[in-house]
Amino acid sequence: MADTPEMEDLVRTDDPGFGQVLACVFGVQEHESRTYLVLLEYPGSTVAELAEELDRDRSNVNRSLMTLLEKGLADRQRRLLDPGGYVYQYTATPLPEAKTMLHDALDEWVELVHGRIDEFGDE
Repeated sequence: MADTPEMEDLVRTDDPGFGQVLACVFGVQEHESRTYLVLLEYPGSTVAELAEELDRDRSNVNRSLMTLLEKGLADRQRRLLDPGGYVYQYTATPLPEAKTMLHDALDEWVELVHGRIDEFGDE
């Protein structure tokens, strides 16, 4: 967790939404958090389906999905098409698992901050 605009927004918000927390903790953009939340509602979606649901360009949705994959917040499966070829279908990491990941990341960060506080002035 770095000092980012998302973190500043989160700290200054009395009642942050799950998407804001997700963006802050995992260092993702708001549109990537939104992609995750939509993917929770529509598991097994393709890039084209998500682009339509999110009202975003397919290339932007694809970049968001790549970020979510890198952060462990999504999974993809290749589905073969009848006339040949294939398409990727994306599924969000289940919410309980994502919550555990958020708690773990925050716990690590809090431990780091407590360590910095305790070390201060020891030089």
